[in-house]
Parts: sequence; structure tokens; C-alpha cells
Amino acid sequence: MFNVDTPALITFILLIVLGLLGGAVIGYFIRVSHHEKSLRQSREAAERIVEDGKKEAEKTKRELVFEAKQEILTLRKEFDNDMRERRQVVLNLEEKVSQREIALNNRSQYLDKREIGLDAKEQKYNERKEQLDNQYSKVEELVKEQELKLVSISALSKEQAKEVIMAQVRDSLSNEIATYIRDEEDKAKAIVQTKSKELLSLAMQKYASETTSERTVSVVEIPNEDMKGRIIGKEGRNIRTLEALTGVDLIIDDTPEAVVLSGFDPVRREIAKRALTILVQDGRIHPGRIEEVVERARAEIDMFIRESGEEAVFKTAVGKVHPDLIKLLGRMSFRTSYGQNVLKHSIEVAFLAGKLAAEIGENEILARRAGLFHDIGKAVDHEVEGSHVTIGVDIVSRYKEPKEVIDAIASHHGDTEPQSVIAVLVAAADALSAARPGARSESMDSYMKRLTQLEEISNEVEGVDKAYAIQAGREVRVMVLPEKIDDLGIINVARTIKEKIEEKMTYPGTIKVTVIREKRATDVAK
Repeated sequence: MFNVDTPALITFILLIVLGLLGGAVIGYFIRVSHHEKSLRQSREAAERIVEDGKKEAEKTKRELVFEAKQEILTLRKEFDNDMRERRQVVLNLEEKVSQREIALNNRSQYLDKREIGLDAKEQKYNERKEQLDNQYSKVEELVKEQELKLVSISALSKEQAKEVIMAQVRDSLSNEIATYIRDEEDKAKAIVQTKSKELLSLAMQKYASETTSERTVSVVEIPNEDMKGRIIGKEGRNIRTLEALTGVDLIIDDTPEAVVLSGFDPVRREIAKRALTILVQDGRIHPGRIEEVVERARAEIDMFIRESGEEAVFKTAVGKVHPDLIKLLGRMSFRTSYGQNVLKHSIEVAFLAGKLAAEIGENEILARRAGLFHDIGKAVDHEVEGSHVTIGVDIVSRYKEPKEVIDAIASHHGDTEPQSVIAVLVAAADALSAARPGARSESMDSYMKRLTQLEEISNEVEGVDKAYAIQAGREVRVMVLPEKIDDLGIINVARTIKEKIEEKMTYPGTIKVTVIREKRATDVAK
């Protein structure tokens, strides 16, 4: 143990306490100083942040103001463009309204002129009616006077005198009626011929088609005569197989290097022709190969039929057509009428009917559609009973075709009266297509028979002296006996012959009837 002095210890302790207190004071002042410095730095930092915030806010404000100005400019441009477009629309509407107003004014003027013309016609009609009433009154007075005179002068009874007067009046009126009919027919013929020639010439010059050179007999050429034996096969099994699969008769006779195919169905005949051609080129001919080639030919013909129908619909631009009708159109490419291909004829009729419809303001597409389908019954008329007209009407009715198309099919051969303008145009186009040069071929026998029938029908009419068929049967010239037929009577003769021709004959196009009355006086000076 150390011996420590108590006062010294107390002094030491006091010094330590004082030192601690001084350190605490100094530490406090140092901390206060450090805190003030930190506050000053914080204040400065806060001031810098506030200043930076003000600068950032000012920058953001300028950017927002700039963007707002840009948006205002954009909106102003859009507004100006919209206003210009609206102004243009308004101007266009004003122009249309102005044009409509002009059109209505023109229409009003036209109707006013038409009304004036109708008033004038009505006035003429009333005047004519008044004249006819006066003439009728005069005729009645004249009849009464003649009746009284006849009764007073002759010994005839009232009934007998009435019969005499009626015969005189009948003869007088007959002459007047015949003269009126002749004058009106001349006027109508002049107008109709001019208009019809104009329409037909426009339609014909806008459509041209090649002349027809179709063959009705299918012939397959073979390289040599030995091929006929191979086609017949052992005990005739090859030819029997081919005939059974195609439904066509093969005629193998003495015709050099040729085999004739005979069949009522043109599609089957074409399948047989194509199959036999492939077999001849291939050289392998036996029942198994024949069956394979016939199926292949049938598939090719089916594809050809569909493509032909689609091409016809596309070429005539008649709109959407049911696939079954397209197939029937394609089958018509294998049918001929007087040597004229039926599908090509139908396409030609479609174009001609369309052009005629366009010229008179009718529906051109509907006319083309009716013309394209007018002979569609011929595609199956060898399979279904009835005429191709009846079959065609049933087919298009089943597929909901327009009534104008049905009417055109039903009336294009005169079986029924046409109920629409389209039907009349199709009938005219059909006759025009069939009658043009090169369209159809005709055998000499039928040609001579038609000419002879024309002359016989004309000679049957009373008062006819001689009749001559000319211009390949397109015209018949009739000489009448002048002592039996007068100048007005030749009109009745021409009409009678025309009606008999229409009733008894079948012919393409038209036949002109010309009646000639000539009276000569001859003398010889000596």
C-alpha cells in the first residue's frame, strides 16, 4: 500500500474533475460549433436545392409552354384543313344542287313542252272524233235515204233493201279500211325498218364471231390397217369393252386408216374419241388398259366441261352462276345445231342481246344472262323428255333465275308470247345469230324442201298465178292474176301467205313476202 497524502489526493481529484468539466465545456462548444456549421451547410444546400428547383421549374415551364404552343399550332392546322375540307364539301354540294336544279328546270321545260304536245294531240283527236261522228251521222242519214228510195222505187221489202245497202256500205268501208291499213303499214314499216336496222347494225358491228365449221361425226385416224385388228381384239373383247364403257358404237369398216364413232350423246362420243386416240398413240390395247384410259378421258372431259362453262360465264360477265348451270353450259360446247356450236351460239346471242339492250336503255347484264341461258335445255334434251325450251325453263326455274331469263327461254321460239322487252331482244339476237352468213350449215335436201314448201304454200292462196322462192329461201315473190286481185287485195294476199308460212314452216331468221300485180296491154301497129 502506498501512503498517499490526503490533500494532494483531493487536489488531484479536483484537477481531474475540473479537467473533465473543461473538456465537457470545450466538447459542448465544439459540438455547438459543429452543429452550427452543419446547419449552415444544410441551409446552403437547401437554398441550392430551392434555386435548382426554381431553375428546373422555370425550364419545365418553358418546355410546357413550348409544347402547348406546338399543340395549338397543330390543332390550328388540323382545324384549318378540316374547315377547308368542309368548305369544299359544301361547294360540291352546292354545285350538285345547282346541277340538280338545272336538270329539274330542263325536265320541267320538257314536261311543259310534252304537255303542250299532248294538248295539241288531244285537240286533234277531239277534232278527228268530231269529224268521224259527223261522217257516221251522214252515213246513217244516207243509209236511211237509200232505204227509203229503194223501198219506194223497187218492189223490194225492207229486209231485202237493208241487205243491199249493207253490202254497198261493207264494200265501201272495206276499201277505206284497206287503204288506211296500207298507209299505216307503210308508215310503220318505214319507222320500224329504220330503227331496227340502226339497232341491229350497232349490235352487229360491236360483236364479231367466226363462221361455224363443226362436224357432227367423230372420226379417229389410225396409223395403219393393222391397228383395226388390235382395236377389235381377240374375239372382239377390246371393242366390246370400249363400247360398254363409253356407250358409243365403233364402226370399223373399209374406210382407210380411220375409225368412225357413232353415238347420240356428244359427251360420250368425245370421251370415246379421246380414249381411242390415247390408246392408238400408246399402242397398248387390252381391257384393263381401256378401262384406265376411259376413266382418264372422262376426268379430262369433266374438267374441260367445267372450264368451258366458267370461260363462257367470265367472257359474258353475267355475274354469279350456280356450279350446276356452269356445268350445263360446258356440256353445250359438244352440241351443234345445223352445224353451229350451241355454246358459241349462246355466247354470241348473249353479246348481241346485251348490245341491243344497251342501245334501248334496258338492263344489259340481264339481257346477256338471258341470251347465255336461252338454249341451256339442249345440254340435256337427249336425256330428258320434252323440247329444249321446256327443259330449259324447268332448269333455270329450279335454280331461281330472274323471271326475265325464264320468259326469254320460254318465248325465244314463239312457243309463248314474250312478257318482257328482254325476251324480245333475246329472240331477235337468236334469229340474228342463226341467220348470219356462215353461222349454220344446211343439207341440200332440206334446203330444196324448204324452197319447194315456200312456193307450194304461196300457190295455195286464191288468185296467185306463180310463186318463186329466191335469195336462198329468204324471200318469196308472188305473181297474182290482175283480173282477180285488185291493188288493195294484194295486201290481204301478202298477209295470208305470211300467216301460212308462220303456221306451217320452221326456219331461221325471217322470210320476206313480196306480192306483184301487173296488167299489160299489148297491140301491134301494122
